[in-house]
Amino acid sequence: MSETHIKILFKYYSDLLEETVSETMWAEIIDLEKGIFKLDNIPFFGPLIATDDIFFAEYDEAEERLVYKKTIESFGNSILQVVILEKGFDKEIIREELKSINCSSEGLNETLFAVEVLKDVDYSVVKSLLLQYEDQEIIEFAEPCLSDKHRTDLLKN
Repeated sequence: MSETHIKILFKYYSDLLEETVSETMWAEIIDLEKGIFKLDNIPFFGPLIATDDIFFAEYDEAEERLVYKKTIESFGNSILQVVILEKGFDKEIIREELKSINCSSEGLNETLFAVEVLKDVDYSVVKSLLLQYEDQEIIEFAEPCLSDKHRTDLLKN
């Protein structure tokens, strides 16, 4: 990226992997001296943070880099994890459908990808799509970071 962004280390327990994981993600520098950043990446394994959230990080001597400490302000986006269960199923089919409803995603490998649900997207539409695939036993999905706005979307229906 550029001088406006920096990679930050996130260490957290992943329910998906059932272990503590380390993941580096790009963040926009808001105030380097105060350790304030804005997440500019889609997390894979499910820390309680989503894209555009503001967070605090500080330099860790042992890690020799900036390490995430806490989320300061949630923007309202959500992060989902999708695992492909059906052998040979092309995950790009689902990723394209999600893209058509304004949800971007990042693939980790052939069977796992993370989805960004922007604040202004109606989450009930996204969940309905994913449940169709889950009912067919093609996928399983998790909602490790579901915003209050998206929880409210589900209550409307």
